[in-house]
Amino acid sequence: MDFTLNEVQDDVRSLAGKILGEQVTRERLKELEAGSERMDRAVWEELAKANLLGIALPESVGGSGYGIMELCVVLQEVGRHVVPIPLLATVAMAAMPIAAFGTDSQKNRLLPPVVAGASVLTAALQEPLTTDPTAPATTARRDGDTGWVLDGVKVAVPWAQLADRILVNAATGDGAVGLFLVDPSASGVTLERSESTNREPQGALTLTGARVEDADVLGDPTAGIASIEWTYRNAIAGLCATAVGVMEEAVRITAAYISEREQFDRPLATFQGATLRIADAYIDTQATSVATWSAIWRLAEGRPADDELAIAKFWVADGGHRVAHACQHLHGGMGVDIDYPIHRYLLWAKELELTLGAATPQLLRIGASMAEDS
Repeated sequence: MDFTLNEVQDDVRSLAGKILGEQVTRERLKELEAGSERMDRAVWEELAKANLLGIALPESVGGSGYGIMELCVVLQEVGRHVVPIPLLATVAMAAMPIAAFGTDSQKNRLLPPVVAGASVLTAALQEPLTTDPTAPATTARRDGDTGWVLDGVKVAVPWAQLADRILVNAATGDGAVGLFLVDPSASGVTLERSESTNREPQGALTLTGARVEDADVLGDPTAGIASIEWTYRNAIAGLCATAVGVMEEAVRITAAYISEREQFDRPLATFQGATLRIADAYIDTQATSVATWSAIWRLAEGRPADDELAIAKFWVADGGHRVAHACQHLHGGMGVDIDYPIHRYLLWAKELELTLGAATPQLLRIGASMAEDS
């Protein structure tokens, strides 16, 4: 397979890498981690000026009109620089579904502020007792002629406190599900702030009779399985691309470190144990990259990609775990020094490992698919 980026995608990667490389320094990350708001607003504004926030959104709302492949190229750079911005949540998990399934009014109201960097969106796809977004425990019932009432609990909602709207999947009865744009400040909506493993803000979302007007319902609320599956695929693709960037940079930093760090008057890289460990991490990273870009390419081409996305997410969870721990271990005492950057890659890898299902749910998905085909 040839995963060479085309000219546009290569330009997007170079532009994103240049912006993030210049803006996201170790000192800047430490400053954000010590502050009350973890989002890097300056980087968000620079990405908006370069129209990278709108890279996968329609030209009619100010975007560039590209798709998931181009967005994932940017997300890989976000992972490489471990920059705390809600790009995955805002664009892949919320804005792209609005662009795909929303009304003209919803698109014109919600998407131009995203492109301009003036709005944060997110999606609440995870629940305490299920990993299947098409079978949520959260419910939505019709209330009068113009709205719905939602009840349920969502967990680990990324960047929830900063979001202007939260995309919520909810069961509407008789096996039907829908997507609803919830205002976090509305009556019946409670957000409990939490912090993810990689220090990004999250929220536990409790809906108790929260009303959503028809104007904030995304698509057909009684036939939303296809749109929820579409949203979930984009979320997994973007998450995996982010993880590839995290893993690649962790391996690069570690390879440089063991080449320079000496023990018994010899570089650590000359010891067979260290060499084999970093080689294994490199192999895991390459396997994750191949699985990820294969899945993203199929998704971008409109081909079936569920199995490939499950395989990619399995590698992110399983291989990413090994890579993060190997890189941390090979740094020895430096690995626990929070003034040194490698610890951030461990934290990001652990967060990405568990988000939207760890290794076992992916294997169960792959197994179920194989059973259906046999």
